[in-house]
Amino acid sequence: MGFAIPHNNDITPATNTTAEVSQSATVGTNVGDIAPDLAFKNPQGKEMKLSSLRGKVVLIDFWASWCGPCRRENPNVVNAYEKYSKAKFKDAKGFEVFSVSLDKSKDRWVAAIEQDNLDWDYHVSDLGGWESKPAEIYGVRGIPYSVLIDKDGVILAKNLRGKNLHVALDELVKSF
Repeated sequence: MGFAIPHNNDITPATNTTAEVSQSATVGTNVGDIAPDLAFKNPQGKEMKLSSLRGKVVLIDFWASWCGPCRRENPNVVNAYEKYSKAKFKDAKGFEVFSVSLDKSKDRWVAAIEQDNLDWDYHVSDLGGWESKPAEIYGVRGIPYSVLIDKDGVILAKNLRGKNLHVALDELVKSF
């Protein structure tokens, strides 16, 4: 199984804020759009909805257990979750990670969650691999891939990794 590495021009900086988004914002996958809702099952079979996290800043993180770059990025996502889930945000009630796995094997997916200490509650997959519905909805062509959304579900930035994720989140924080 292969994966595509996005080009640098796929990285979209967090320049739009909620205040700049017009009342006529549409559902889509561009910065400034309202992120499409996702409702898929977690490893225990419970449906988890992205829209249930409205009011919080959310990182939608597309990854897979078999993806080496994803697994290498996971410690950064864990660090961001630990740091920002305790932060007070200027205009939101907290921070959450919504992980979307492109795995086909439930066992490998669950094992990777445990091995990489992905301790947040929101893990979903339809076990469709590259043909997964969430990846199709968001036009994911390479992983790891992330989408940062604000408290209203508006896309602030895409494809943030490493230090860039922390820089974008720092702009939204009032205090730690």
